[in-house]
Amino acid sequence: MNVQQGPCFSRPGLYGGFGGFERGRQEAGGQVYDYGATAPMKAATPFFARGQRQRLNVVPIFQCLFLPWLLFCGIYALVSFEMHYTSPGLCWALAGLALFFVLLCGGYLVVAAWFRSREAAYRGGEPSAKSPSWLTFLVVSSLVAWLLAVVLGNLNFWTNMQQYYDYTNLNEYTEVNPARMRGKQLMDGGRVVFTNNSAIDLRRSMGFKNLDTYCVAPITIRSPSAGTELPLQTYDFWAVGLDCCTSNAADFHCGDFASRSAHQGLRLLRDDQRPFFRLAVQQAEAAHGIKATHPLFFYWTNDATAEMNFFRDEGYKYFLVGMLAHFGWQALIVALAVAGFAKIGQL
Repeated sequence: MNVQQGPCFSRPGLYGGFGGFERGRQEAGGQVYDYGATAPMKAATPFFARGQRQRLNVVPIFQCLFLPWLLFCGIYALVSFEMHYTSPGLCWALAGLALFFVLLCGGYLVVAAWFRSREAAYRGGEPSAKSPSWLTFLVVSSLVAWLLAVVLGNLNFWTNMQQYYDYTNLNEYTEVNPARMRGKQLMDGGRVVFTNNSAIDLRRSMGFKNLDTYCVAPITIRSPSAGTELPLQTYDFWAVGLDCCTSNAADFHCGDFASRSAHQGLRLLRDDQRPFFRLAVQQAEAAHGIKATHPLFFYWTNDATAEMNFFRDEGYKYFLVGMLAHFGWQALIVALAVAGFAKIGQL
């Protein structure tokens, strides 16, 4: 019996064409290759080359829009309002905890990049450039939101809310007679309602010039019959203002000086301005031959409570403006990120 000589293997597709049989043919990508041969690899797409259109993933987009904004609002409120005044240590501890969480997420990105480079070095290849991700954007924008919240919150607190909280923690005095009461008796006074016959003695006003003009005028008693201001033994209550007089004439026109119904004073709390107002009082003592044993300084007004609440309202207003402004900023950079990620195919 004749034995037909043939290949020693019957499954050339399994063994890649080795073993005495004729090489088969296969098609790939429109080209024909021998069995066992490897088709050429597709060239790597450049990093910033336009990719295929991908489905939009809205979840990370909304996360990057709202999470940094909520972080900004929380830290902004924390630093702006009462906790900063009553418990500053707890306030900054909570702000630091929020920063630690943001930095922890940033540390995760750094560690992940380090492991990728180590893996590439172990395999003997070059570390590949990692495309930017939404997590990277979220960490960076959250860090920016935290910094902005701390800076703007501090500014809002020291400019507006701190003064309002100081006034609410001071006493309010009514029916204060400038002729009988002394400054030492009202050391803890924040808002003072003077008697109805009290008035500002514009003839004994004075100004002290040091870049700004620090203006003072004594609060005294008006004679019901004559309608003129009566001289006092000591002038311990002074109406003050900034840049509302000249330094060489008695022309005080600060606050509600012209209103005959104004009988209230809101205490001056600015420690940086008080020494200059004291110098103005000393000049008035020398110029008019009067005495001020323990001068206290007030903003002369019709309604001291309304003036106090003005600081609170300004603090709330700037808080709301900051919230809206940051949301607009966050929406803008998220829109730019969407456009950039769509271009490089990272949506």
